[in-house]
Amino acid sequence: MINKDFFAALADLEREKGISEEVFVEALETALASAYKKQFFGDAAGVEVKLNPEKGTIRFFLTRTVVDSEEPADGEITLEEAQEIKKSAKVGDVLTEEFTPKDFTRIAAQTAKQVILQKIHETERDNTLSEFSDKEGELMSGLVRKVDARNVYVEIGKGQIEGLMLPQDQVPGEKYLAGDRIKVYVKRVKSGGRNAQVLVSRAAPGLVKRLFEEEVPEIKAGTVVVKGISREPGHRTKMAIASEDPRIDAVGACVGNKGARVNAVVAELGGEKIDIILWSENPLEFIAKALSPATVVSVTQMGEKSAVAVVPDDKLSLAIGRDGQNARLAARLTGWKIDVKSESAAAKLNLESAEAPTEE
Repeated sequence: MINKDFFAALADLEREKGISEEVFVEALETALASAYKKQFFGDAAGVEVKLNPEKGTIRFFLTRTVVDSEEPADGEITLEEAQEIKKSAKVGDVLTEEFTPKDFTRIAAQTAKQVILQKIHETERDNTLSEFSDKEGELMSGLVRKVDARNVYVEIGKGQIEGLMLPQDQVPGEKYLAGDRIKVYVKRVKSGGRNAQVLVSRAAPGLVKRLFEEEVPEIKAGTVVVKGISREPGHRTKMAIASEDPRIDAVGACVGNKGARVNAVVAELGGEKIDIILWSENPLEFIAKALSPATVVSVTQMGEKSAVAVVPDDKLSLAIGRDGQNARLAARLTGWKIDVKSESAAAKLNLESAEAPTEE
């Protein structure tokens, strides 16, 4: 098995698969040494294998410690046996000798096959993953390959690599079935080693941004800029947008004719509500807009990045949202702590706005 023809085959694999002969040789040396040590000498023995592609040869070496005992353990040799190999050997010496392995052809063939297949698999996987190194943050279409109790495995890319969608990256309420075609956000690409993987997400805020880029040419072109997104997957998203070109209606561009653009994104997200908000460099004005769809009467700054928003009494529940969701998303979007109060409650506290929100 290990002869010049074998090494010629390694050279062919190097050309075809892009795997260097050195990588194969190193892996084979390690694997053969491990196989022979385990089968014939025990884990404590020192076995070394040297392959020479130029000469087409393979040599085996066994390293053992000389001991003054008639029953040596793995990795040891008696003084008498050692002196038969090397007359000057003494207790404590480390003796290395070349040996001819037993059952060479069978073990070598099995080991070589395993190593070659493993290296081909690893290299093809790493080559495919390297193609994804610049795909982090991108939107990709994928095919659900399988679903287990926790994770979803999605086939993505031309190389049909497997993307892993962990529980925290799945949208509550969404059902994933093998054979489904879905769009995913490439969250992280980790290449190299056995743990190489591509992590994908349906829950990341970045998914919403990329979906709007597909639907809104102005975002793709950069004339409308997404300033921030806060999201509770499966429920609601708030997206702040802006444009430096006064001729462009940023909100209108994202909504589209008769809501066509935003509705396409909503449909992809399974009905998730989306609030498109015009960003403002005035934080109080931005807070007022972020509490959409509620109408805000005034916003008062109470401290560093802390404000009170006053809304009509009949809009209080809308401003706060179910379980506080609307106010919570507005706070995440603006980066401010927001206390929402009704007009009647604010009147009792004599709150006056530091700056009233302006109409869009």
